[in-house]
Amino acid sequence: MAERGREVQVCAAAAGLAMAGYALATGLRGAWPPGSAQTAVPFHAQLWDLAHGQAPGDLLFNWNSGYGAPFLADFFAYLMNPFSWPTVLLPRDQGQLAVFLVALFSIGLGTGLMAHALGRLHAGPRWLRAVTSVGYGLCAWVPAVGGAAPMWLWGLVSLPLLVLAGDWCLHERRWVAGTLCVALAWAGNLYTAAMATITAGLVLAVRLAAVRRPFKAVVRVTGRAVTAAGVGVLIAAPVLFVGVRASQEAQPESPVQPLGPSGLGGHLAQLLPGTQTGRPLPDVSIGLLGLLLVAGLPFNRRVRARERIVWCGLLALVVLSFVWTPTVLVWHGLAIPAGGPYRVAFVLSGLLVLAGWVSLAHRPDAPTLLGGAAVVVLVAGLAAGQRTVRVSTWVLLAVGGAVLLAALWTLERRHTDRRAGTAATAVLGGVVLGGAVWSAYAALGTPAAGTATGGAVRAAHAALRQAADWPRGRSDPGPHAFTPNDPLLLDGQGGGYSSGYLPTVTALLLHDLGAGWSAGGRLTQSVTDPVGRALFAVRTHLADGPPPDGFTVARSAAPPLVTVLPAGAAPDPSSVWSRQESLLGSRVYDVPEPVPAGGPAPAAHGSSGWSVPATPAGEDGTAFTAACTPGGTAYFHGVWFDGTVSGLGTTYRSDGEQPTTAVPIHELGPVPADGLVRVVLRADAVTQVPARPIGCLRPGALEAALARLTATGAGSVAAGGHTLTAALPPGSTGTALLAVPATRGWTCAVAGGGFAPPRAVLGMIGVPLGAGAERITCSFRPPGLTEGLLLSLAAAAVTVLTAVFGRLRHRPTRTPRRVRRAAAGPATGSGSGSG
Repeated sequence: MAERGREVQVCAAAAGLAMAGYALATGLRGAWPPGSAQTAVPFHAQLWDLAHGQAPGDLLFNWNSGYGAPFLADFFAYLMNPFSWPTVLLPRDQGQLAVFLVALFSIGLGTGLMAHALGRLHAGPRWLRAVTSVGYGLCAWVPAVGGAAPMWLWGLVSLPLLVLAGDWCLHERRWVAGTLCVALAWAGNLYTAAMATITAGLVLAVRLAAVRRPFKAVVRVTGRAVTAAGVGVLIAAPVLFVGVRASQEAQPESPVQPLGPSGLGGHLAQLLPGTQTGRPLPDVSIGLLGLLLVAGLPFNRRVRARERIVWCGLLALVVLSFVWTPTVLVWHGLAIPAGGPYRVAFVLSGLLVLAGWVSLAHRPDAPTLLGGAAVVVLVAGLAAGQRTVRVSTWVLLAVGGAVLLAALWTLERRHTDRRAGTAATAVLGGVVLGGAVWSAYAALGTPAAGTATGGAVRAAHAALRQAADWPRGRSDPGPHAFTPNDPLLLDGQGGGYSSGYLPTVTALLLHDLGAGWSAGGRLTQSVTDPVGRALFAVRTHLADGPPPDGFTVARSAAPPLVTVLPAGAAPDPSSVWSRQESLLGSRVYDVPEPVPAGGPAPAAHGSSGWSVPATPAGEDGTAFTAACTPGGTAYFHGVWFDGTVSGLGTTYRSDGEQPTTAVPIHELGPVPADGLVRVVLRADAVTQVPARPIGCLRPGALEAALARLTATGAGSVAAGGHTLTAALPPGSTGTALLAVPATRGWTCAVAGGGFAPPRAVLGMIGVPLGAGAERITCSFRPPGLTEGLLLSLAAAAVTVLTAVFGRLRHRPTRTPRRVRRAAAGPATGSGSGSG
């Protein structure tokens, strides 16, 4: 028990040092984790709403974003870090504090587990384990990448957890515990768990290769590891199956160029402490102590040659796998992430710390320390010309290196002197903590402009809640003034959504109806024109407004969430205007054919659109004219146009870039009395516009269409967490159109009939009504959930049975009482005598 208590103290000390370092660096920088406001804070606001019963959706479906999107895969991806859940106890508007706490506690737990894993790897001074593990908990990847995405920080916990599970397999014990560790890692975050599992397997392979073992023992250990990993992953099968199915349905990422040469110096610079992150380079620095130890490992003759060779070989192979495109694809699930190809960098940092500890546990002598210092000097020399290497890096290398070498030399020369060892360990801890704080401070970077908290956010949230009319209609938080996920942040029902699992159906529906997108469709925006808002039953939306809040609440007429299209209506997908009319069920636009009218001549490509040439400096742009009904309102939809658009007294900037950034429909103004609409395009480069980019909303046409839709649409709509029920006028025929993207997983029933998948009408849910119906009911279930639950239950049953049989097999056998009496012989008492 005493030994266990001391081990807990060591792990707690390691966790405390790492947490203190991260908190201090964040405080000195004066900013929460950079980038956390973009995704993490809105998702934690959604978690708060779910926990407090204030969200319109549930864990299965998200009514807030994308005008209705599956949510379970996003919950697994963004909110399954267990440290996310207690943050619901904080006030809702403290989202950035919540994200900071998730990061802080994840760092602490990961560092503490690494300190324990180091002890299982090799015996050594326990307090040196605490100091060494800080290099892992505050590796450069943590503040540069992980802090903004607390779901990925669960990978920082998973790696040492799985290394410990591998250690149990190596010693052929605790199979059930190892299996549960795998399940915990994969349930917490699927993305980083796969990386950590590969790495833990490599560590186990190195440990098997480092010592000669009988072949049968290697087979047994390998079998235990493979079965523990397989069953553990199956216990987390709902996360795996739902995530994989959702990724298959998700909008593909923007095309990523293959990895190009970044230069040896650029990569080596990332090993040095205090270097500011440069993209695209892996953030792998573990501090100067870890770098010295790893660099000295090849020279440490106290470590067996076989062990040195396999560890150095493993590090070399992993480094090479970071710069070769096929292996980078393997690390990232066969898709290089658009946000950067080195999200996996934390596993290399973990391997560096483990290898460094192998050397430190064997008390590196003077030749080892000098050899490591020489390698560090060589690395610094090769990286000297990089912009990421700053003056502070050289100061840390010179001053910190000298102090660390002196302390390590003292530990080696006077390892039997407890007082000297304690002093040297304290010096090492101080230098490591100081260097980690400075490195984290540099990696955090300059605070980004904008925030997901503050008075304006609270005011917008209160305004939307006051105007809420769900499910009769939507309250859209456009124009997305705070984050890409404003619908989650402000608890509205909008089209904006930023997610790796955003369905392709959702992205294409919004794109085809004239909404903007970026990141190749993985970040959608709300519709901004009156017809688009009517199609999605948007009755209230936020519009740009004056200070101090920067927004104003605007209201518009809209039909119910469920309308009825007449039988025989054929959708027309030829243009954005015809698609809107098809879903509206009425002709409301003039869609004239544009006529070139001056400036650089465009090239016509028929239905594919126009190529607009770049406008020379000092000249007018390419002009188009179109004839519309006087008194109407003209709109322009350039989609991918990159340049300036002018027409009817309106000028705006269009920053389109195919296929990554699409520009929404933009209002030009009222059509003049002569009916002539003139638009001038000043293009920055040769760019495309649709064949009919101008649409004119005829006077009174939309109002008449809305009156008809309201009269024939649902009289009442009820929405549950993942269900929708609508009461229709008696005898309704045709197609019930739900203003919801037709994502896979929906089933609908008409008038109490059986549930069946609906059909898609230009991307929206359409339910055929047959001869007539008065009621429809739709329900959503995430694809893959049923299969995942069945496999999870089966794997859990296997784990439980294994635990029970293991306990029975190792339970001591009780000897029957009569046998024990016979073995004890005749009893002797105090009153017995000889005669």
